[in-house]
Amino acid sequence: MLTFVDQKPLLIGCVHVLPLPGAAGYCADMDLIIKTAVNEAMIYSEAGFDAVILENMHDTPYLKGYVYPETVAAMTAVASAVRDKLPVKPLGIQILSAANREALGVAIASKLDFLRVEGYTFAHVADEGIIQSSAAELIRLRDYLKAQNIKVLADIKKKHSSHAITADVSIEETAEAAEFMKADGIIITGSSTGKKPSQDDIKRVRPHTSLPVLVGSGITPDNIADYYSIVDGIIAGSYCKETGHWKLPVSPERCKKLAECVKIHKY
Repeated sequence: MLTFVDQKPLLIGCVHVLPLPGAAGYCADMDLIIKTAVNEAMIYSEAGFDAVILENMHDTPYLKGYVYPETVAAMTAVASAVRDKLPVKPLGIQILSAANREALGVAIASKLDFLRVEGYTFAHVADEGIIQSSAAELIRLRDYLKAQNIKVLADIKKKHSSHAITADVSIEETAEAAEFMKADGIIITGSSTGKKPSQDDIKRVRPHTSLPVLVGSGITPDNIADYYSIVDGIIAGSYCKETGHWKLPVSPERCKKLAECVKIHKY
């Protein structure tokens, strides 16, 4: 179970699963895809990360608001294999782009603990087009499927997006709306993958929600000190890869370095 405690922040490592069936670049080798994801999840766990999240980030260009059955099946196979290797570690999933219903299905089938959800409240313009709110459908479906144990971590004013259509809605109001719509946590990001978020955004949001607030991009050993006391969780991906590029394999050395920095600030 994903639990936020006083010894914060919770450190979540991101496994960017290799291209899945149906995606451009699929290697036609599910055994390799599963083995790679399991190995990278184990690297995070052995480095001292508190949790792991799986993402189909290599499936570019992304579909909008859904994925095909072959993606769901493949992600279920990957997630189940990781769960078998890490039976106790909290595990999460995000299926891009905004395929939140499908992600919930995978989470239920694979006994995962949380979802990272984009397009939860209000709307924004992403690479794929206009992403609309999914909160009502997702929360009703979670209740109907008796999956209330699976937590929903919602991105607000998320990266890789234009928020001009909600320019008159502040980040504080967006956080309030996410809590009102029954999210279990809020994620704040920079402008793109690997870019750190504004500390001011985080500080502005905190008085406006009782939910855990997480950083979803751009954290490194060089800037962790600026965030550890103002967030409840960190989702780390790019820094943990070789040379700091999200497309490359996970680096054990980088994972250990980041985990050690967080540990120092926890205690």
